[in-house]
Amino acid sequence: MKIENFDVYQQESRKTWNEIPMDHSIVYPTMGMVNEAGEVAGKVKKIFRDRGGKITNADREALKQELGDVLWYLAQICTELDLSLQDVAETNLTKLFSRLERGQIRGDGDNR
Repeated sequence: MKIENFDVYQQESRKTWNEIPMDHSIVYPTMGMVNEAGEVAGKVKKIFRDRGGKITNADREALKQELGDVLWYLAQICTELDLSLQDVAETNLTKLFSRLERGQIRGDGDNR
């Protein structure tokens, strides 16, 4: 679909919008985890942009702090879903080692 300008896009795209109530206890920690993961990505980007990928002790400490925040939000999501971090971690390794054994560690898709 061709558009004349972004004002038209904005008007047309609104036709596909629906308000979705998000008054569930999983919403806040999910948004928080994504935000913190973005902060991790931003710090890593700057390490490569500004210092050619050289990670300093200060970078390592800053990343540790941000990763701790990601972990906190992940723990809250698991708690809301009645899942244990231990079970999530074990299930993940089982999946990854199965893919490794079948030569499917690379590629796309959840069910490889």
